Amino acid sequence: MQISLKWVNELVNIEKIQLDTLIEKLTLGGFEVEEILEIEINNETQTILEISATANRSDSLSINGISTEIAALLNQPVKIPNYRLKNEIWKQIIDKQANIFSDFYNCSMFLFVTIENLSNQTVPKWITEKLLSSSIVPSKNLLDFQNYILLETGYPFEFYDLKKICSELNQSEFKLTLKEANTDEKFLASNDISYQLDKSILTINANELPISIAGIIENKNFSISESTNAILIEGSIFNAGKIRQQSRKLGLRTDRSARYEKSLRNTYLKESFYKLISFLRISNPNLICKLHTIQQVEEKPLEPILLRYETINEILGPIHKSNNCKYRYINPKIITEYLTRLNFKFTYSELELVWEVEITRLRTEDITREIDLIEEIGRLHGFNNFLTTLPKIKKIGNEDSNYKTRKKVTACLLNLGLNELIHYSLVNQTTFSKNEIELLNPLLSDYSFLRRSLLPNLINTVQENLKQKNLWVEGFEYGHIFSVDSIRKFKEKEYVAGIFGGVKTKLSWTNSETTISWFEAKGKIEQFFNQLNLLTYWKRCAKVKTEKLLHPYRSAEICFSTGKNLGTFGQINPLLANKLNLSSEIYLFEFDLEAIKFQIQNNKLIFYKSYSLYPKIIKDLSFIIKKDVTFEQVQKVLYLNGTEFLSEINLLDEYKGQSIPDQHTSLCLQLVFQSNTKTLENKEIENILTKLQLILTQEFNTNIRN
Repeated sequence: MQISLKWVNELVNIEKIQLDTLIEKLTLGGFEVEEILEIEINNETQTILEISATANRSDSLSINGISTEIAALLNQPVKIPNYRLKNEIWKQIIDKQANIFSDFYNCSMFLFVTIENLSNQTVPKWITEKLLSSSIVPSKNLLDFQNYILLETGYPFEFYDLKKICSELNQSEFKLTLKEANTDEKFLASNDISYQLDKSILTINANELPISIAGIIENKNFSISESTNAILIEGSIFNAGKIRQQSRKLGLRTDRSARYEKSLRNTYLKESFYKLISFLRISNPNLICKLHTIQQVEEKPLEPILLRYETINEILGPIHKSNNCKYRYINPKIITEYLTRLNFKFTYSELELVWEVEITRLRTEDITREIDLIEEIGRLHGFNNFLTTLPKIKKIGNEDSNYKTRKKVTACLLNLGLNELIHYSLVNQTTFSKNEIELLNPLLSDYSFLRRSLLPNLINTVQENLKQKNLWVEGFEYGHIFSVDSIRKFKEKEYVAGIFGGVKTKLSWTNSETTISWFEAKGKIEQFFNQLNLLTYWKRCAKVKTEKLLHPYRSAEICFSTGKNLGTFGQINPLLANKLNLSSEIYLFEFDLEAIKFQIQNNKLIFYKSYSLYPKIIKDLSFIIKKDVTFEQVQKVLYLNGTEFLSEINLLDEYKGQSIPDQHTSLCLQLVFQSNTKTLENKEIENILTKLQLILTQEFNTNIRN
């Protein structure tokens, strides 16, 4: 927003204020001065400031608003505009005829006035000069009055050609209403673009005739021109969220809708209306003005906010430190002065050092809590005038269970060679991941759903990195996922998920590059749980929520020994991998972090086992076995019959080739024998191995390979 210091000086005396001082005060007060301009208007050079305000300060987006702020920051009196003082009769007429509603359809004020005998559209020279000072090119017609009022008061008014409306309706009397548009309704706007409307768009109708899209743009058929001599003026206040939603839906944003999006208040709307009509009377003394429609929402009384001196000192800190290391804090009298400069009504208890503050309605959007009032005190006093102090830590805090769990899990995953990744919780809908919870008012279509799984984002990250010719990503992520049950109750849980594999590596110089197999990937996950000292078992998943992500026959559910489901692990679905141009040897996991934390907390006792002082004897056992026999079955039989000396069984290799019968596979197991009491003899172990071969042949009809 561009403001002319000459214009501001009409409301606040800043002639003796240095420009650098003013800019510093504005910057510390939360208004960034982006540029300083010098513009020559009518042979006079004016200083113009380009100022940006925060999104929640709609009250400052006008000359009156920014002048009030400057007056408060500089402790200068502000001149109240005459139009706020000389319109009591006008306000009484409006208030007397107003229809009051407890809730009025996304609109807090619905005000229309008709103007007739408008024979002269001449714009006063001083209005033209002020428009130029704000970089607005004058149009030398009624639009200049609109723009001027918008600049000075911040309220966007809309003009309609009254005779065109009456002619289209074929009657002089009509009713104005705010309603939902019809489905597939066409609307020709004043920008010569036709828009397709639906029930999510509000229109202002004269009887059943739509004259504008509420708060955004008027119908071209009823827009004003230089020949217009009778107008209908709208001065409504619409809900900010509804206007933003309509603008995004239509892909249309106007100066008027931009103001409504800032959450305008109707505090001085009637006074601004009065001033607009007064300007039109300058060149049209016989102007006929009639109130047409007035509907407004009943304003509820504001709850006062308690402001405590103790809290102010705790948040803002001291302003001075003496030689004897004693701190001095801001004086309560200064705080009372600041509240007065902000035009807040309040009562002060000197005994309890508490202010009960009633906020003006213009500031109800950005001041709702005690901390907001403390921020105002800091702004006026200057945050740079408070001492920067570090808090005194009396004792070091303890790590909570969540932090301890996350630290353990992170260390284990880093040991597996994974990197931590971070993604947004908001996602879009994809073909391989249907998200259930849609946001009502998303900022972007790409972020319109809450994710139900962490895995899609991990897959997309790998895909995007490969597209950019970056290194292969193997990583993990902590994040919340969201679901909804049959009774529409929403649930939120924290999970840890990861992606790895797909990278070809050499295990030795003589071997060729290969990706990790299913068994190697499974071994990584088992190693992860071993490091956390958690006992788990695996079971085949019939149907999981990630069925389109994981291989239907190479995926598993992992559970704790108590039966509690922990999560899923599996290979990427080959159809999805082919579609995304990824390796099919990618492995994914997603585990419930709360379940891991609970299980770790229950493992309070640590059991230590002494290692054996006697050497191991390692034997390999190769055999051909049917595919439908699980490794778990083979392992169970071997442990039962391998005597107490069989301490460990590892799968070394699985082979499938032409020499292997159909529906069979060749396994090579590593058997580790060790005793805690003696040195084992090789002959003794050979006898045990012969016995195990015989049992495997009897139990599973295996064919032992030499």
